[in-house]
Amino acid sequence: MAFQKAVKGTALIGGGAIATVFGLSQFSQYRNKHGTFVHVEAAEAVTVPLQNHFPTREQQILALQTTSEFDVLVIGGGATGCGCALDAVTRGLKTALLERDDFSSGTSSRSTKLIHGGVRYLQKAIMKLDLEQYKIVKEALEERANLLEIAPHLSAPLPIMLPVYKWWQLPYYWLGIKIYDLVAGSQCLKSSYVLSKSRALELFPMLRKDHLVGAIVYYDGQHNDARMNLSIALTAARYGAATANYAEVLRLLKTTDPAGGKERVCGVRCRDVLTGQEFDVRAKCVINATGPFTDSVRKMDDQEVPNICQPSAGVHIVMPGYYSPDNMGLLDPATSDGRVIFFLPWEKMTIAGTTDSPTDVTSHPIPTEEDINFILNEVRNYLSVDVEVRRGDVLAAWSGIRPLVTDPNSKDTQSISRNHVVTISESGLITIAGGKWTTYRAMAQDTIDAAVQAHNLKAGSCKTLGLQLQGAEDWSPTLYIRLVQDYGLESEVAQHLASTYGDKAFEVAKIAQVTGKRWPIVGKRLVSEFPYIEAEVVYGVKEYARTAVDMISRRTRLAFLNVQAAEEALPRIVDIMGKELNWSEQKKKEELEAAKKFLYYEMGYKVKSDQLADSSEISLLPSDIERYKKRFRMFDKDKKGFITIVDVQRVLESISVQIAENTLHDILSEVDLNKNGQVELNEFLQLMSAIQKGHVSGSRLAVLMKTAEENLHRRAVIPVDRSGGGL
Repeated sequence: MAFQKAVKGTALIGGGAIATVFGLSQFSQYRNKHGTFVHVEAAEAVTVPLQNHFPTREQQILALQTTSEFDVLVIGGGATGCGCALDAVTRGLKTALLERDDFSSGTSSRSTKLIHGGVRYLQKAIMKLDLEQYKIVKEALEERANLLEIAPHLSAPLPIMLPVYKWWQLPYYWLGIKIYDLVAGSQCLKSSYVLSKSRALELFPMLRKDHLVGAIVYYDGQHNDARMNLSIALTAARYGAATANYAEVLRLLKTTDPAGGKERVCGVRCRDVLTGQEFDVRAKCVINATGPFTDSVRKMDDQEVPNICQPSAGVHIVMPGYYSPDNMGLLDPATSDGRVIFFLPWEKMTIAGTTDSPTDVTSHPIPTEEDINFILNEVRNYLSVDVEVRRGDVLAAWSGIRPLVTDPNSKDTQSISRNHVVTISESGLITIAGGKWTTYRAMAQDTIDAAVQAHNLKAGSCKTLGLQLQGAEDWSPTLYIRLVQDYGLESEVAQHLASTYGDKAFEVAKIAQVTGKRWPIVGKRLVSEFPYIEAEVVYGVKEYARTAVDMISRRTRLAFLNVQAAEEALPRIVDIMGKELNWSEQKKKEELEAAKKFLYYEMGYKVKSDQLADSSEISLLPSDIERYKKRFRMFDKDKKGFITIVDVQRVLESISVQIAENTLHDILSEVDLNKNGQVELNEFLQLMSAIQKGHVSGSRLAVLMKTAEENLHRRAVIPVDRSGGGL
């Protein structure tokens, strides 16, 4: 206690004046602004009717084809694009939205999953007396509070620990975090606090102890980004927006303004990616909200326009949940190269990231081994030496492209704008670019305000502040209990459904299949270790999912949590989607292959085989090599030099153990590098060497063969579930 008082006293003497100026000025501004928001929200409630159900995709395509002219047409189905559609339609504007891929298929599903103001931005604002940075933080904190309110089922406050290893840093960081609280004003989630070394280790036991002085804990928000994006899109659809995924814009349509003789954008030519059908969609105003692809749409308008997007790649990795406490994140404020790394619990796993490096714009960004190892090394710096941070524990990895932009309206067009930028071309194309996930609503508001003014649209003021999203209306923290009691779902499954679909979870529960077991009564899981059930695939089709990738990455988050589990679930997912969408056998095969390719390249599955290949120099002791050869020969009775499913089945039958053939196929394919249906001795030795190095963990084949050897004469049950190891 005396320690904390001394720290606080030092901080107040050194920075009390700054905190007072920032705190009082922002609090006064906040009260004025917030009071205005409440007044506007109360006086101008949304008058557009909210439908009980959103239209089917086929109905949406028909609306796009048959509507003579929309007021607003948004290109891009990420958070900002869907936010623009929701803002426009709730103002009473006839609204359409086109997305080339799936909703949230790009950057919006590949974030750090934080809803935050930006501690780093605030540090720069103070150190450089940068008013723009301060305004960014201020706006983001206001939007953070709103997002937590309008989608409480998808978001929640998260305590984040900032460990301190030097005495002088404690008052320095404490002051900065306290100013962060003050800038938030009455919208501060919870007040930050200082922890002693012992208390910090109690709350985060895997933290490195050496030279630890103490820690500071502050609060930000966390959410399920892809589901949040989808909720915004579905809410817009329920208010009447004609939203369609897999609708690609081919070119802009233009007409000559009779008054001024100038060409004006009046719509787009688009193509239904699923059917190949092309048609025109006309609108008074077209909005470009395509994130990293901003410049490609701008060049449809004017080939000579200079690029404003400077894409930056951010890689994240997912590791087993035991790497972090269930409800405490970690912030590394100064990595070895000056970047910030977050280490956060998410969906009962641990997410770590992000990197920040220049990249080319692509629809299929791929995480690099260099970035993955950078994150792992930074994690090692903060975790106890007792915790072995293994490369093999990476369960998934992905790269997202952050669309940093230069402001074309600025005198210095080379400098990157830290805020979002709204521009209007000579032909009337409106572009919204830059910004961050947290401020999507404010970005949409600024964009539609600009559209209304530039195109003389008849619309009122923004009505999205406090507007609840799909699933939020009747949600409560105890809703999952009703799902357990009324439908007989497992508690874990019920909690997952409630936190994913909100009050719409009952619609999923109603179509859940009977298990045939005493408990749970309904709800067949797609994979044993995750709470996703088969009924979600059926419901996902209603939510506009049209590919297997949509289902494993954005309707469920399996691909982002464990790529091996996602691959295991794929055949069943494809079968269910095939029935719902009337897929042929050839189409089902194509979907399966496309989803596997997605997992292999974009979600980090490729690194598994790479890790085994990189371990081709088998670094095992001679005694270990002989031991593993003996184990291998126990299965390779015919001395072929390789083993197949038949060989494994023969050994298992000899000890009265039965494992399904498709399960055995999956187990062998995890190690079969050349995909020839067999595991050769050299491949097996490479696997065992990689396991010893920590490059690979949780190999089911290794566990199965070891257990079979040990229990050959004891008839023991052999476990084949994943142990939590990863890529």
